[in-house]
Amino acid sequence: MSKLKSHDEQINEQIIDKKALIFGLISVFLCGIGFSIINPVVPFLVKPYISNPADQAIVVTLLMSLYAFCVFFSAPGLGALSDRYGRRPILLVCLLGSAIGYLVFGIGGALWVLFVGRIIDGVTGGTISTIFAYFADITPREQRTKYFGWISAVVGVGTIMGPTLGGLLAKFGYSVPMYFGAIITLLNVVYGFFFMPESLNKKNRLENIELVRLNPFSQLMNVLSMKSLKRLFISGFLLWIPSGSLQAVFTQFTIDTFNWQPVLIGLIFSIMGVQDIISQGFIMPKLLMKFSDIQIVILGMTSEIIGYGLIAASALFSFYPLLIAGMFIFGFGDSIYGPSFNGMVSKSVDSSEQGRVQGGSQSIQSLARIIGPIIGGQIYVSLSHTAPAFMGMILITLAIPILYKVTHINT
Repeated sequence: MSKLKSHDEQINEQIIDKKALIFGLISVFLCGIGFSIINPVVPFLVKPYISNPADQAIVVTLLMSLYAFCVFFSAPGLGALSDRYGRRPILLVCLLGSAIGYLVFGIGGALWVLFVGRIIDGVTGGTISTIFAYFADITPREQRTKYFGWISAVVGVGTIMGPTLGGLLAKFGYSVPMYFGAIITLLNVVYGFFFMPESLNKKNRLENIELVRLNPFSQLMNVLSMKSLKRLFISGFLLWIPSGSLQAVFTQFTIDTFNWQPVLIGLIFSIMGVQDIISQGFIMPKLLMKFSDIQIVILGMTSEIIGYGLIAASALFSFYPLLIAGMFIFGFGDSIYGPSFNGMVSKSVDSSEQGRVQGGSQSIQSLARIIGPIIGGQIYVSLSHTAPAFMGMILITLAIPILYKVTHINT
C-alpha cells in the first residue's frame, strides 16, 4: 500500500497534466464515435451474405461474440504490457488495430472478411481498459470516480454523434460509416503519436512480466481471488451478459419489431449518449455528494431492470414509445453504474496494478459479451424477441444481492 500512498500524494502535490487529460478525453470521445457509428448498419452489411433471413440475427450476434472472444484473450496481455512498458505505446497499437478492423469490415466482399475485421479489432481491443489505467495514473485516488464519470460523459457525446452519423452516412452506402470510423480512429493515432504524454512513471512500472499474466484464464482467476474484487466482478458479470445481448440484438430488434431504418436506429442509440451527458453533468455530482459508489451502482442496476422491462413491453404491445422510455431509463442506469463500478475497481489496488486489474475487468466483460450475444441471439430466434430483455431483468436481480455483500471495498 506504500506505493499507492506515495503515488497519490505525488499527484495531489501537482496539477494534473493537462495534455494527458486532454488526450485521454479526446481518445474516449473518438472511441465513443468509432464504437457506436457501426451499430445501426451491421445487420444491413450482413444481409447480402445471408440466404436465410432467419439466420441474420444469429450471424450479427456471432460477430459481436467473436470480437469479445478476441478481447478476452488479448486484454490481460495488453494490460500487463501497459504496466511494464507504459500506457502510451499500448494505447496507440490498440487504436491502430481498431482503425484497420473498421476498414476491413467496411471493405467486406464475403462473410468471412467481416469476421476477419472483427478479429483484428478484437485482438487489439485493449483501448478502454488502457485508458482507464491511464486516467488512474494521472488522477488522485479519491477523485477517480469523478474523472471516470468524465470519461463516461465524453463517451456519451461520442455515442450521441456516432449512431446518428452512422445512420446518416449509411444513405451513401452501408460501408461508409465503417470507413469514417477508420479515419477518425487513425487521426487519433496520429494525434496521440505526436502529443500523448506517457502517464506511468518508470518507477511504478513492473520490472518484468510473468507468463502467467498473459494467460487470460490465469489472469481471470488471479483477479477473482482478490477478496475485495470477487463479488464485485461476479455481479458485474451477471449484468454484462444481458448488456452484451442487448447491444448485439438491438438493431435487429428494431428492424423486426418496428421496421426501422438506419437513421432512426442511430437516433435511438444516441439516447444512451444523451443520458450519459445528463447523468454526468447534472445528476452524478449530486449523487456522489450523498451516496457511496456501491449505493450508486445498485441504483444503476435497478434502473437497468426497469429499462429492460419497458423494452420487453414495447415488443409485447408493439408500442415504440415504451422502447424510447426504456432506453432512457436503461441509459441512466448504465451511465451511473459504469463510473462508480470502475471507481470501486480502481480504488482496490495500487498504481502498479491498474493495468492488470483494468485488463482483468475488461476480460470479464469480454467473457460476458461472448456469452451474452450467443445466448441472446439463440433465445431471440427460438423463444421470442422479448426474451433477451427478460433475461436482463432476471440476471441483474440476482446480481444486486451479490454486490450488496461487498463490504471490504474502500469507497
